[in-house]
Amino acid sequence: MVLKVQGLYKSFKRKPVLKNINFELGQGEILAILGRSGVGKTTILRCINNLVKCDRGIINVDQMYLCKDDGEGNTVYAKPQQMLQIRKKLGLVFQNFNLFPHMSVLGNIVEAPINVFGISKKEAKDRAMDLLEMLELSDKANSYPFELSGGQKQRVAIARACALNPKIMCLDEPTSALDPELREGIASTIENLAKDGMGILIITHDMNFAKRIAHRIIFMDEGQIIKECSKEEFFNNIDNERIKSFIS
Repeated sequence: MVLKVQGLYKSFKRKPVLKNINFELGQGEILAILGRSGVGKTTILRCINNLVKCDRGIINVDQMYLCKDDGEGNTVYAKPQQMLQIRKKLGLVFQNFNLFPHMSVLGNIVEAPINVFGISKKEAKDRAMDLLEMLELSDKANSYPFELSGGQKQRVAIARACALNPKIMCLDEPTSALDPELREGIASTIENLAKDGMGILIITHDMNFAKRIAHRIIFMDEGQIIKECSKEEFFNNIDNERIKSFIS
């Protein structure tokens, strides 16, 4: 397992958002988390990437604890040096891409490796150009985000997230702004990353995309996981009324 989440709870302004979330992600596995808006899907991603602190729970990233119980009922987080190592193992692609508009494509990709993780400029640029070539964007290295299509921006965001060769890639609604042809391109990109051994965690409400790409499905409702199974079982045996309602 490259990711293990146990007993994860989170509330905002005393309103429970996550209630006892438990799941694992394997190396090379594509796991899709489905559910309507507001059920806590994105909050899970934000907790895993330490963008918000959970109320309690255990998050283990590639055998390192991002957070855990201290034995007295308190949740403690990794110390700064270990947290930096954990961050290298996580890639995150936001729903709206979050590219820096004042930086070129190449600049967007090398910013974190150079200025956050201290990688040399040459190594960071070589890695960035390899990623752009893999994603068929070599000719866009010196372009700016406003010059790119939605699909190109999505691939640049994926390249940026891959710049540190993470063990886990988290994608928040990766197809929300894309037409069917571009969705297929993103699906192929994600599949290639998984074939190289990366664990992929996708938040989506796009049922066709989940059916196309996921190995396993988690369905959430009201902050809880109500079904976890293989893709085949999920789509072939819909025995839950909330899931039937969501799909219809």
